[in-house]
Amino acid sequence: VQLQASGGGLVQAGGSLRLSCAASGLTFSVYHMGWFRQAPGKEREFVAAIAFIGGTAHYADSVKGRFTISRDNMKNTVYLQMNSLKAEDTAVYYCAAVRVSTDWRPRWQEDYDYWGQGTLVTVSS
Repeated sequence: VQLQASGGGLVQAGGSLRLSCAASGLTFSVYHMGWFRQAPGKEREFVAAIAFIGGTAHYADSVKGRFTISRDNMKNTVYLQMNSLKAEDTAVYYCAAVRVSTDWRPRWQEDYDYWGQGTLVTVSS
């Protein structure tokens, strides 16, 4: 299984970026997908998650209204559209996959089965 995250970079505060995560080696449509991030010197934290068929999404309070998670099951890809970026959004962003079950806890990192390598987002103020 591979989760390949891309789209990170350097952007000014107030700008936008779109992250992508391409999945291979798994049946993408039976996995919920999540984005997490880890800022320098901090623990990794939940950002957003989307259900296996799309539609249902969850967001951290810190990004609600600014970030949008989406997925394309035909392309085996999950996206994170990030608008109105702030300096505090600077972090390495990771995508992760958890197989569908009856008990989905989107914010719990421990539940996720597979992780990507991360992509760095730097927001300059």
